[in-house]
Amino acid sequence: MASRLVAIESADDPRIAEFRDIRERDLTGRQNRFIAEGTVVLRMLAEASTSGSFTTEKVLLLRNRVDGVAPILERLPIEVPVYVAEAEVLDRIVGFHLHRGVLALGRREVAEVDLVDRLSERSLVLVGCGISNHDNAGSMFRNAAAFKADAIFLDETSCDPLYRKALRVSVGSVLSVPYQRQGTGLDILTRLAANGFAIWTLSPRGETDIRAIPPADKMALVVGTEGEGLPPVVLERFNSARIPQSEGLDSLNVAMATGIALFAMASAVKRI
Repeated sequence: MASRLVAIESADDPRIAEFRDIRERDLTGRQNRFIAEGTVVLRMLAEASTSGSFTTEKVLLLRNRVDGVAPILERLPIEVPVYVAEAEVLDRIVGFHLHRGVLALGRREVAEVDLVDRLSERSLVLVGCGISNHDNAGSMFRNAAAFKADAIFLDETSCDPLYRKALRVSVGSVLSVPYQRQGTGLDILTRLAANGFAIWTLSPRGETDIRAIPPADKMALVVGTEGEGLPPVVLERFNSARIPQSEGLDSLNVAMATGIALFAMASAVKRI
């Protein structure tokens, strides 16, 4: 292990340029590259790298974190460089105090086949429209992983789930749940409907109790941004469901509502 470690003595070292000032200069949207932060996310990235869906390009560690992540590093290809730095140097590199002391540069490999066409005949998917909050995006992926959803579809107005905070909030689930981010919400739902999916939009004024949704081989749960919710054109065109709640409360936040609704739908089709 010691032989693959490369010491970084200066924050200006060009070999770790991608990690410099990451709070102000996130890599999201740059050739599908992103920053993974923390031991759990690094482990998920290593696992995803073995499947071919993601690639680990390099790792940057606080020196005293090396022993703790050694089993993870052993799973990475030997050609992946592992840089180590003392706390003072690492803080100057990233631009703030990084108490986790674990960073990696990853790259998402774009699949040649459309995600819809890769789904099985029994699938549960989550669709997000206008999900601009990174915490909510990360929580949606965490919920999807918890309740065994097969994929997530995000419209073009939703934030990139590979943003560092979204990835961290998801506890690395962005790296394990297949997803696609493109097109309008209506385009996504029209495509899913054409492929036999029962579409259920989630709204405080939905017609059907979430617990009464009939099971189907292919099901899609659709959620919108907090405040505005889903566009009227989407709500008018597809079935709508609601989560019963106490009077006087307008709605639950997206993260909580998604978790409850996915649990109900996963239960209906006996996934959990």
